[in-house]
Amino acid sequence: MTPEEFRRHAHAMVDWMADFLDGVEQHPVRAQTRPGEIAARLPESPPDMGEAMETIFADFQRDVMPGITHWQHPRFFAYFPANSSPPSVLAEMLTATLGAQCMLWQTSPAATEMETRVLDWLRQMVGMPRGFTGVIQDSASSAILAAILTAREKATGWGVNAEGLKAHPPMAVYTSEQTHSATEKNVKIAGLGLAGFRKIPVDDAFRLRVDSLEAAIEADLAAGIRPVCVVASIGGTGVGAVDPLRAIGELCRRYDIFLHVDAAWAGSALICPEHRWMFDGIELADSVVFNPHKWLLTNFDCSAHYVKDPDALIRTFSILPEFLKSREADAVIDYRDWGVPLGRRFRALKLWFVIRSYGVEGLRAIIREHVRLGGLFAAWVEADPDFEIMAPPMLSLINFRFHPSGVDDPADLDRLNEALLHRINDDGRIYLTQNRVGGRYVIRMSIGQTRTEQRHVEEGWAVIRELAAG
Repeated sequence: MTPEEFRRHAHAMVDWMADFLDGVEQHPVRAQTRPGEIAARLPESPPDMGEAMETIFADFQRDVMPGITHWQHPRFFAYFPANSSPPSVLAEMLTATLGAQCMLWQTSPAATEMETRVLDWLRQMVGMPRGFTGVIQDSASSAILAAILTAREKATGWGVNAEGLKAHPPMAVYTSEQTHSATEKNVKIAGLGLAGFRKIPVDDAFRLRVDSLEAAIEADLAAGIRPVCVVASIGGTGVGAVDPLRAIGELCRRYDIFLHVDAAWAGSALICPEHRWMFDGIELADSVVFNPHKWLLTNFDCSAHYVKDPDALIRTFSILPEFLKSREADAVIDYRDWGVPLGRRFRALKLWFVIRSYGVEGLRAIIREHVRLGGLFAAWVEADPDFEIMAPPMLSLINFRFHPSGVDDPADLDRLNEALLHRINDDGRIYLTQNRVGGRYVIRMSIGQTRTEQRHVEEGWAVIRELAAG
């Protein structure tokens, strides 16, 4: 492809991208295809000869687009948001054009130095105290894994890396019943086994019970099991639970346990001072993560991981073969040592574009509007005699269910709400997900897309009531 051909195709695709973003709400939110339908449209063998870009792009629109669930749709209310924005998309285009592999300072000095600076901007934006140093991971799951591995190595004097797990007593990791499944998965990846994974009960507000945590720690110590890490949640996935961070941190200090704080979704809301109560006690944490790719308009992947002791993280991951040595190593940061992958994308560029384009106040305004819309939706549910709120609304996250008069058997209500959710998602106008609260099947609504306005939430509520009535 010549530069002029590239220019022509790029202009055509950017025009398509702009039109798509402008009209995304005309599409069904969730892909309306059946399993295998897209694969059936794709040839079973690769082409022997190159094809024209016009043909490839036409096939993309015809064969691929029907199988896309539109996360940027303003009526996408499922999971947590995976926000994008025009400035972020433009930055990703530049990143792809540069094609830089940013594992070392030497391989892209600007990528390393921008990452350091922009992560400190973000630290200031959420009110995190000095003393935390940031790195961009691909996801909060990777940050949790890094935390568990660092905790494991600190607890064993970096012995597991050298000698393996068999040379050390069993270890335990603690988190609440409301935690994201990534913690459990990473306990397995870290080699600690599910025998060393502790789910701690929660109170009536779905917060980790500190008394139960201490009891579990004491029981493990008495059994010869080493407590190594606690993962606290700020804005848990199910109901947005906020664990009592200060009390947990003080307990971890007493028992010399590594404390990681998973604020993957709710952490972005901390740019608004009125939400910083959630971070009370954050100075007691050893590491923290939240995702700008969820609620700060920076498209996936961009996870902000902060650590209090970078040397411990580096010591956990560092391996220095001859081909990675550089003369600047003692004077610069080489982020290859700050996580599992050696290769790294230039993720900081899109975050830099977004923060500069919107400004802190612009980002605050968007989050505040989403929180307002969440409160509005919760009020509509509470006012409707056929629906009920199933957990205290948190920011822009609401758990509710359909509970019409005359249907009171718990199993019948579960089946009714499961059927309603499937009907809603098959309809295509909105997209929601399920949850269980107190063992009961509920419908989960998360508001947070870049383009979501009040009219979209109103339309969503109308769809829910229409399909429930049917």
